[in-house]
Amino acid sequence: MTDVRQPKRPTIYDLAELAGTSASAVSSVLNGNWRKRRISSQLAEKITRLAEEQGYALNMQASLLRREKSHMIGMIVPKYDNRYFGSIVELFEDMARTRGLFPIITCTRRDPELEVEAARAMLSYQVECIIATGATDPDRITEICSAAGVRSINLDLPGSRAPSVISDNFGGARELTRRTLRNCERSFGRMEPLIFVGGRGTDHNTSERVRGFRTAHEEMGVDVDDSHILTCGYAAAKAERALINLVEGGAALPRGMFVNSTISLEGVLRWIRERRIDGPFEPVLGCFDWDPVVQLLDDKIEMVRQDVPTMLQAIFEIIESGSTKEGVVQVPTLFFGAQGGAQQV
Repeated sequence: MTDVRQPKRPTIYDLAELAGTSASAVSSVLNGNWRKRRISSQLAEKITRLAEEQGYALNMQASLLRREKSHMIGMIVPKYDNRYFGSIVELFEDMARTRGLFPIITCTRRDPELEVEAARAMLSYQVECIIATGATDPDRITEICSAAGVRSINLDLPGSRAPSVISDNFGGARELTRRTLRNCERSFGRMEPLIFVGGRGTDHNTSERVRGFRTAHEEMGVDVDDSHILTCGYAAAKAERALINLVEGGAALPRGMFVNSTISLEGVLRWIRERRIDGPFEPVLGCFDWDPVVQLLDDKIEMVRQDVPTMLQAIFEIIESGSTKEGVVQVPTLFFGAQGGAQQV
């Protein structure tokens, strides 16, 4: 019989030898106590990196028994520049405090290096859990947290190594597209393919919204091709420039548009305003985001509101259950249509 041995799992003593330091220093870094011991950030970084490279993971149960509870919880957010992320932060703070937890929140500007830096800083203060919201690489955050014996949960964008709570991006985009196409028919007498504007084609949410956009067109018998998909980023200036380039390239003015966020919508509205110099131009709009001011100013826009209270309730239920099992919870979106009223689909 062949003797197949499992590779030896690294210990803190192995990591200490690789890092050129003591086992107690390694233990302090992995448990998040290194600042109290005045261990340098350079050594803490080195030990954390080695732990990840060597596949070292703390025994979480034993670690939690040994460590005093800090009652601190961390959240990483990508931006503060729209109502959606602002509402997440505000409600997260309230819900954490009502549970006796002290929230620590930082903005990482969709920069993967800042996300890692933020996660490590939070771990050094012994947070009990990190909520990675809209992280560019959520699995990387999970790896860092796992090495320190701390739980992580993904919000808004999913990962494959920790529980995730997200909006139903496909279902929401499909319904938003259907509504916008019907509004186009009511306004212009026929359905025409919409233009999809904004977002990053490489991220999960945008790719799922594009899928819903394409599916709705197919279901309603409207042809749409790659030239109608402008995943140009979220910035307003990029959305405006993408539309300018589209028309300068010979495309007809779109009768309707699916806009991927209120940030992109700013650029779309600026472009529409400039087009009015040449005469009236009022395309039908659908926006996968929500802002009450926009809703009041224009009766030709359909808007999707992501259900932040339900999403955060799901986050805290996962925390309170103690679950670390991978999986994705999808929360239905709310619709605020041109005809008024909110509906869940």
